[in-house]
Amino acid sequence: MYEAQRALASPVRNPRMATVIGRLLGLAFVLCFGTGLYSHFLQEPLPGMHFATRPELLYQFTQGTHIVAGIACFPLLLAKLYIVFPDLFQQPPVKSFLNFLERASIALFVGASLVQITIGLLNTYQWYPWPFPFRETHFALGWVLIGSLALHIGIKLPIIARVWRKNADDGSGDDDHLTDAVAHDRAATPEAVRLFGSSRPTGVTGRLLAWIDATPALRVERSRSSASGPDAPDSGAAPQTAAGTGSGPASGPTADPAAPARNSAAARNRLSRRGFLTTVGVSVGTVVVLTAGQTVAPLDSLNAFAPRKKGVGQQGVPVNRTSKQADVAADALAAGWVLTVAHAGVERSFSRAELLALPQTEVELPIACVEGWSQLARWRGVRLRDLADLVSADAEASFRLTSLEKKGGYRQTTMGSEYVRDPLTLVALELNGETLDLEHGYPARMIAPGRPGVLQTKWLSRIEAMDV
Repeated sequence: MYEAQRALASPVRNPRMATVIGRLLGLAFVLCFGTGLYSHFLQEPLPGMHFATRPELLYQFTQGTHIVAGIACFPLLLAKLYIVFPDLFQQPPVKSFLNFLERASIALFVGASLVQITIGLLNTYQWYPWPFPFRETHFALGWVLIGSLALHIGIKLPIIARVWRKNADDGSGDDDHLTDAVAHDRAATPEAVRLFGSSRPTGVTGRLLAWIDATPALRVERSRSSASGPDAPDSGAAPQTAAGTGSGPASGPTADPAAPARNSAAARNRLSRRGFLTTVGVSVGTVVVLTAGQTVAPLDSLNAFAPRKKGVGQQGVPVNRTSKQADVAADALAAGWVLTVAHAGVERSFSRAELLALPQTEVELPIACVEGWSQLARWRGVRLRDLADLVSADAEASFRLTSLEKKGGYRQTTMGSEYVRDPLTLVALELNGETLDLEHGYPARMIAPGRPGVLQTKWLSRIEAMDV
């Protein structure tokens, strides 16, 4: 039983390692939260909100960071759980009100984070095997997660600060003596904390483990007795004093028989900790590198896990929502299609041929979707600000864009004046030198800098200025 207990123990289960992994996990979640808020408010802006249109790749960067950081959370969260796992089964379950807050915050954090990153990952594959709306749930869970994380850090701050001060004071990195028990239970030993996460269990379990732990001490006594018996190589050696030195120097086997074992154990512990950190680092690097290619062009050849791949799709651009899913093919291909531009009761309708007859502009802009993938492409069409001027729309007017789709959360979207008046914002008619494919929004679609792909409305039917 003792050997089984030792086999299940891990030298990485200590506050310093928890702090190291916690820093990285906290950073990943903060990045996810910040970039997620930005994406959310782009889609659902509060009154008076305005957004930057430069650099043009801004949303590609922020949402790519959001997905990459979210993917990195998987190995980091599993590593954190491995480190603190014994603490989850402490006895008694609650020791004080502060301990209750600590355990409640970690339970809420772990539960929310597991759900959050799981549904976020499935969203990148556009698979929704649950009855609740993803976007609203993901947004709400983000606040729950960041709040529980802040509460947990606040409660654990004394231990975190102690670990940081220790590292700053001597730079040794030796954390064998730093345990949660120092903060919670002065009587707890480092071995107990390493095995159980905090102080030793009480009651029958504690008594049983105390008996198990006594076994090595008996073995040591037997070995010492054997060494001093009749067959010992030097039975006439001078007896040790209380200090273990006798009258001679502290050398040889009588100096400290346990020292080589302790040194060997310390070396193994250091190696184990380094191996653990290496494993976590390799895991994070692997999942990031094998998915980031959908956003980062130099890593495209290593894109093994991401659901979208650059250059794959009609006209070399991936497609999220197809014309079949949107049920727009008949209306989009109809000979009588027109795009209506309206403002303050003034309406003008343009056929595709009439739009092509207007001054054309070519730009390079990415489609950057909330699922994390992006693709830079060449678009050609009519500047939206030119169409706005044709109906005498105010310079500060926002626009409502309506698709041919009959239903869907993004059938109608709004566009702030900062995008309307940007010279790179087009009603696109061509893609990569070819007539816009039906799957990319034929006969006309919107393309603007720094906007999520779901707001780059396809299969346009109406553009209407809203009151300032």
